[in-house]
Amino acid sequence: MFWLKVYQVPQGMRASRGRPIVNLFPLAEGEKINAVLPIKEYDEAHYVLMATAMGTVKKTPLTAFSNPREKGIIAVELDPGDYLIGAAITDGKHDVMLFSDAGKAVRFEEEDVRPMGRVARGVRGMTLDEGQRVIAMLVAGDEDQCVLTATENGYGKRTPIGEYTRHGRGTKGMIAIQTTERNGKLVGAALVTLKDELMLISTSGVLIRTKAGDISEMGRSTQGVTLISLDPGTRLAGIEKIGETDEYANGNGNGEAENGEPAEGSGGPEEGPEVA
Repeated sequence: MFWLKVYQVPQGMRASRGRPIVNLFPLAEGEKINAVLPIKEYDEAHYVLMATAMGTVKKTPLTAFSNPREKGIIAVELDPGDYLIGAAITDGKHDVMLFSDAGKAVRFEEEDVRPMGRVARGVRGMTLDEGQRVIAMLVAGDEDQCVLTATENGYGKRTPIGEYTRHGRGTKGMIAIQTTERNGKLVGAALVTLKDELMLISTSGVLIRTKAGDISEMGRSTQGVTLISLDPGTRLAGIEKIGETDEYANGNGNGEAENGEPAEGSGGPEEGPEVA
């Protein structure tokens, strides 16, 4: 884990390419950033919840990360070939949902995962068949939300979260979406409401913005509908829930005013959280 004050992140225009992440953190060869967490204070009532591709979950008190080090610190001990796929700040009282690329999902209470130290490996969150990987971790709290699932061939759907029943951690899970030849593997999952917007990202770099409410609501065992039309040889790389366009009252939703200057309240040395 690495730390960075938000105001230390170079600010650019909406269409600018940004700065290589290796210029901000001393990453080892082959290492990459898989999760970003905004943190205002390191209080004892919250935890960092993490999940890995091989189905391990771990919960560590947020206070364990309160002493920044320039070279970073270990957040979770990984087995060979494993890697972090998601992290979230929680209060320890929500449900955890893990999704595999085989279209399966498991839901269990976060209290089933005991708090551990930074260098611990964690516990089994989901059992996977050979060759399968966990691709998403969600922290569920609102039963009015839906789970949006998307596959590599551009298909997906919304499913009421109530259809995902709670089971003990470590199981193989239930069907979230059919991973047929038409659909391909599951590549993304997100908790959404009808008002949320999503960004669909293809392997060719095409970005499609759509409203969650425009996506059909269907049961868990269905294949879904077309989310994005893909050119031959391209796949859906992932989905990302995005903020509302009026997130900044004086700007354009990107921390910029309409003239491209920093919008009022878009952050600076005296404001804004830390990211880890």
